[in-house]
Amino acid sequence: MDFFTTSPTTVLEQKTKKAKYPEARVIVLNDNFNTFEHVANCLLAIIPGMSEKISWDLAIKVDKSGSAEVWRGNLEQAELYYEQLVSKGLTMAPIEKT
Repeated sequence: MDFFTTSPTTVLEQKTKKAKYPEARVIVLNDNFNTFEHVANCLLAIIPGMSEKISWDLAIKVDKSGSAEVWRGNLEQAELYYEQLVSKGLTMAPIEKT
């Protein structure tokens, strides 16, 4: 028994377009009430992959230059880290989309 198809078959090319996820920057601002230790400890606890040395370097940068980018990446993650840092009392710049 042979099977034949009489309907035409069309193979459609899939058009795949990689949608770029929005990226953002998380920036801590200098203030007159958070200590170096508090800023460094918050960064260490909240930002993944943060080392103790880098957290202290960033805390010093915040004090000396008025602000420091503490994380850059996916917007959704940036929003999470931003909210967590705000909840610890850090003064934050608005999330900057890149």
